[in-house]
Amino acid sequence: MCNEEKVLNFIDRIIGEELEEGIVKEVHTRFPPEPNGYLHIGSVYAINVSHSLAKKHKGKFNLRFDDTNPAKEDVEYERSIIEDMDWLGVDYGKEPYYGSDYSESIFNYAKYLINKGKAYVCDLSPEEIREYKGSLTTKGKDSPFRNRSIEENLDLFNRMKDGEFKEGERVLRAKIDMESPNISLRDPVIYRILHLSHYRTGDKWCIYPMYDFAHPIQDYIEGITHSLCSDEFKNHRPLYEWVLKELDLKGSIPRQIEFGRMNLSGVVTSKRYLKQLVFNGYVDGWDDPRLPTLKGLRRRGYTKESIFSFLNEIGVSKIENTFNVSILENSLRQDLKDKVKGIMAIINPLKVVITNLDEDHLEYLDAENNTGNKSLGSRKMPFTRELYIEREDFSDNPPKGYKRLVLGGEVRLKHGYFIKCNEVIKDNHGEVVELRCTYDPETKSGSGFTARKVKGTIHWVSKDKSIPCKVKLYEDLFLEEPSEENLFESINKKSLKVIENAFIEPAVKELINEERFQFIRHGYFILDNKDSKVDSLVFNRIVSLKSSYNK
Repeated sequence: MCNEEKVLNFIDRIIGEELEEGIVKEVHTRFPPEPNGYLHIGSVYAINVSHSLAKKHKGKFNLRFDDTNPAKEDVEYERSIIEDMDWLGVDYGKEPYYGSDYSESIFNYAKYLINKGKAYVCDLSPEEIREYKGSLTTKGKDSPFRNRSIEENLDLFNRMKDGEFKEGERVLRAKIDMESPNISLRDPVIYRILHLSHYRTGDKWCIYPMYDFAHPIQDYIEGITHSLCSDEFKNHRPLYEWVLKELDLKGSIPRQIEFGRMNLSGVVTSKRYLKQLVFNGYVDGWDDPRLPTLKGLRRRGYTKESIFSFLNEIGVSKIENTFNVSILENSLRQDLKDKVKGIMAIINPLKVVITNLDEDHLEYLDAENNTGNKSLGSRKMPFTRELYIEREDFSDNPPKGYKRLVLGGEVRLKHGYFIKCNEVIKDNHGEVVELRCTYDPETKSGSGFTARKVKGTIHWVSKDKSIPCKVKLYEDLFLEEPSEENLFESINKKSLKVIENAFIEPAVKELINEERFQFIRHGYFILDNKDSKVDSLVFNRIVSLKSSYNK
């Protein structure tokens, strides 16, 4: 999880001062997702801000579903969010909260505003409301229904609740200031009619509060002290404060504080964009490893520790920032390097025959699982007459400085022996299909042999004892920054490469429950539990071994 002892950010300083001055007695924050999509890396950023501050100051943290729009919400998304929150290890109490549970209270608070002369039922169409609001350069003008009597407004609002009107026929608006320079204060809609079944409350309600009205009330009901949100809600803060003030609430009143959004280069976190990619079949569902959804990151092989390490490294700013995705990848490498066991896998095999070994030769060589962490032990690698090496580890026309296998040259097999290439077999097209080599039995790894040296060490697997598998290699999903106009056109068609005929050493059978591995020289990989079968293993590359990241 996060480092709770660290001074996190400017919000931490504000909260610390409020606690010292007695403005607040405890810290209570929340994360209020709408169940209309899947959590992504940007969601975890927001979660970490609120949760870390609550835990540091020994306060409370709520998970509350903002489920007041039945047009977009679904139990599928609710369950997914709970599952992701539990995987992150975020402590949100025994159960999540639901905005829909406060429907009666919010309805009564709306009637309180009507009785106070601070809300009215408006018959303007959505288009007319937008027109009457004006623009950044022009003032708004009053609705012709703004001065209805309190009695008429109460009657109409109750009839809205009883389902007498069609969608869009009437709305309830706050009565604030149609000439305000802040457009969000120009008599905003606070209730609308929706004749839709809600995934939790069914058909009990046909009117639903708008987010800007419901949210401050929900925060107040739950005792939230600090409503932390991204800076896109900065212009909405005056409305948040207006609602709380005009309701004449008693006791502790929540305070909204904004922080800058976090973006990753080459990654989209917009729910609208993500839904288009998923529903149009451009990716393999919400858990596609190329997506920044938490489901995708988990299937890709990211650990929660690496995600929180990344978030704590970049900190929290008052302004929106975009970070290079390589920083996130580097956090993952640092987390995995001493945790996972190494194993050899060949993804582009070239056959090697050791001609001075008997056909039935079988020898088991000792191999360390992780050279940086001895506690991860060792494994046995079968060494046989026929092997596979990577095709790129042999060249019959080697470039300058090439240190791997060549005709007449010698290399070390990792954890094994020196081998020398004596003959190259090619097919009718001139492609190399087999190497015939000899090995030197005196050069076994760990034997202390020093009579001569070789410049290169290559990885390998036994041809007969290895296990066939499929490997998926991932690159960036987009070739350029996507937008509404070029979302599909900017997709990198080479973002997924599937290797059908890879081979992995048989120790994977004993280690399979560990899921993550370092494939020597290829990077870190995870077993794809979604696509793998007992007799057909599939591995996703989590991240390569090398990074372009500079701290």
